[in-house]
Amino acid sequence: MKKRKFFVVCAILTVLLIFGSVSLYAGGAQEEEDAVKIAFIGPLTGPNAAQGVGARNSFLMAIDEVNNSGKLPYTIEVIVLDDESKPGTAASVAQMAVSDPDIVAASGHWNSPCAEATIPIFKSEGIPFIVWGAISPTLTSKENYPYVTRVCPTQAQENIPLAKFAMEELDRQRWAIISDTSTYGKSNTEAWENNAKEYSGVEIVSLDEIQVGTTDFRPILSKIKNRDLDGVYFGGVVMEGALVRRQMVELDMEDTLMVGISGIVDDKFIETAGADAAEGVVAVKPGKDISRMSGGTEFVENYKSAGYSEPFGAYGPYAYDAAKIITTAMAKVGPDKNKLIDAIANIEYSGLLGTTSFNEFGQTENVVSTIYVVQDGKFVPWYESDYEDGSLSLPGAD
Repeated sequence: MKKRKFFVVCAILTVLLIFGSVSLYAGGAQEEEDAVKIAFIGPLTGPNAAQGVGARNSFLMAIDEVNNSGKLPYTIEVIVLDDESKPGTAASVAQMAVSDPDIVAASGHWNSPCAEATIPIFKSEGIPFIVWGAISPTLTSKENYPYVTRVCPTQAQENIPLAKFAMEELDRQRWAIISDTSTYGKSNTEAWENNAKEYSGVEIVSLDEIQVGTTDFRPILSKIKNRDLDGVYFGGVVMEGALVRRQMVELDMEDTLMVGISGIVDDKFIETAGADAAEGVVAVKPGKDISRMSGGTEFVENYKSAGYSEPFGAYGPYAYDAAKIITTAMAKVGPDKNKLIDAIANIEYSGLLGTTSFNEFGQTENVVSTIYVVQDGKFVPWYESDYEDGSLSLPGAD
């Protein structure tokens, strides 16, 4: 009898551990027996949690709005899954999602390696998948279309306006690249190198690749410190990027400009680097600033009214529209995953981001970006900053 109780307890603990990365969210006021499930996946714990939590909140807010509107004859339930920014974890929770026959659509991730791990799983089960934040160019392809679509720009689409701004408008010509060794980092390196070839006189004088999780960049920075640089391009994400900038300042490289794409556009970057060290860092983020989006003011007000304490982050609006695209497709064809695949792929949706439609690869054709600069402890659109009118000067400016 004691052995039996022991095994029962062990079984219960095992189930709890397995489902520790899962939570169930049902919005609206309709009966649960009329529910339809969709999955949301993102980093809810770990170093990139701020991006995932903000996107999750925005996704849930969109579903709440749909459920409360009464426009659908059923309640949408969201299965919230934490990928921890780890491809292995992402694959595990995706397998759990596809094992639930009631899940008819899914949306994720912030990290491209996580999306690479889960897309084959959802595709093999015929579940439509919308990418809300991962930007590796290869995620959307002829092979993955029409099962996989993406509402945000790719890395190449983000890097082009940043390179034009930094290399042409700012006339910064001598660059060092520091990127991580993930597919995300390698794609950024390739994009920045290719962009450099488009501008006369621009030269990549140093290229270093680091492992994700690296904390000491001093050997690299010491090596490039005296290379007469006009800028350092960082092709990674928040934590490593913040440490690079902080250590640049510690090594008296504060007069060297640092730039990056949306992977570093996060309050955590400034918090970790320190406001003084982060001052003047330039980055690009997809989309218009929220204040210039159609319905952006209403989105911000509703987000606050919903009681979310965390910022919605760079990709909150993308997750929000991803949820609305799924539910708009449901309103047309019903909660049938096979019909939803084509309904989503061929949609023309006017929402927070503007009008979203997908090309033959499943990639959004709605590509807009905004240049940001850190000023007084926050990322500010360049056009609203004191740097734009010359009141402040960027590091290394003549």
